Amino acid sequence: MNRVKTSTLFKIVIILYLFIILFPFIWVAITSLRPESEIWGRNALDLSKATFTLENYRLVFQTPILNSLKNSFIISGITTLYVTFIASLGAYAIARLDFKFKKLLMVVVLAVSMFPQMIVIGPIYRIFVQLGWTNSYYISLPYSNITLPVATFILITHFAQIPKEMEESATMDGSSKINTFFKIVLPLAAPGIFTAAIIVFIGAWNEFLLSLTLNTNEAWRTATVNISFLRGQFEIFWGQVTAATIIVTIPTLIIVILFQRQIVSGLTSGALKD
Repeated sequence: MNRVKTSTLFKIVIILYLFIILFPFIWVAITSLRPESEIWGRNALDLSKATFTLENYRLVFQTPILNSLKNSFIISGITTLYVTFIASLGAYAIARLDFKFKKLLMVVVLAVSMFPQMIVIGPIYRIFVQLGWTNSYYISLPYSNITLPVATFILITHFAQIPKEMEESATMDGSSKINTFFKIVLPLAAPGIFTAAIIVFIGAWNEFLLSLTLNTNEAWRTATVNISFLRGQFEIFWGQVTAATIIVTIPTLIIVILFQRQIVSGLTSGALKD
């Protein structure tokens, strides 16, 4: 009897927790379908009297949202490709090779991921101005400050799991380290690389501060930055903001839904030892 009560209580707690987590997303979706006049006031929480419309979405698509989505896709794609490649090389070296200051390198990588963006944004902006790289896709380069450490630590676990005997056999057959890495190690670590790539893409897609600072021209804004400009002189158009938020969230939501098994498998792989 006690087990049944405990199980029921546990289910209730889980349901309440999920409701608390999901409620903001549900409310954003509902708000995006309501006229601006109904978002505020006494009846804002009364959905029985709510009027639902697609007007906010129509107004959002009259803004440069499609161009900003294109910018986000290009910048996130470039960031994903080069960060995943560099993280693969770095993680392989840390997991497989013996060299001095190996532990120090891991500490440095971890420390870089802890730097607040507000500290590094100044020097990055100054460099970009001097090189003439503002308002361009070169913004994907400093994105590595956010995404590279996470991708590296994910891949270290996967490379460490690959049996060393396979590499030793390839070496005995005359294969070089580079050839072994590309033809043997990378295919075996594909699930981890795929997971790292997805996380890098999502991290780059959601980045705000670097894009706001380095790409000030409207034609180069990313989707997250474009949302912050949905305002008038004295008010914020919350209906349009929530509609744009839904639009910007859809690509990453689709990625997570389609590849949730690979993401979970990649993140949990290596958590338990055989």
